Amino acid sequence: MTFRWVSRKAVLAIHSEQLAQHGGLSGLRDEALLASALARPQNLAAYEHPSPGQCAAAYAFGIVRNHPFNDGNKRTGFITAVTFLLLNGFYINASEADVVLVIMQLADGSLTEEALAEWFEKVIIQHA
Repeated sequence: MTFRWVSRKAVLAIHSEQLAQHGGLSGLRDEALLASALARPQNLAAYEHPSPGQCAAAYAFGIVRNHPFNDGNKRTGFITAVTFLLLNGFYINASEADVVLVIMQLADGSLTEEALAEWFEKVIIQHA
């Protein structure tokens, strides 16, 4: 499968929108950490044959765990993953409570990238 990737510009817009809606300290803390986070899913695709859930997890993991922004990394990481899925013909079917729990576990290190990919695979639905 050939994937459509989320651009740096789109991620910055997602971050700005999340801060506008929910508040927080603006600004990019580390450009290299953002670049690393955005390269994760593409590197995965270059060397393996990942599923959409694995790529979405790579986006979320990279942004949430790299913490490239001053604030809003969890929100930005999740919305970036969802944006990737939407760009590639998928959407998620999960409750807000489940999303919050999963992303908080990702942030505190109790959820691995592999486990997040498995979760995404369970909750994504391909557009008809």
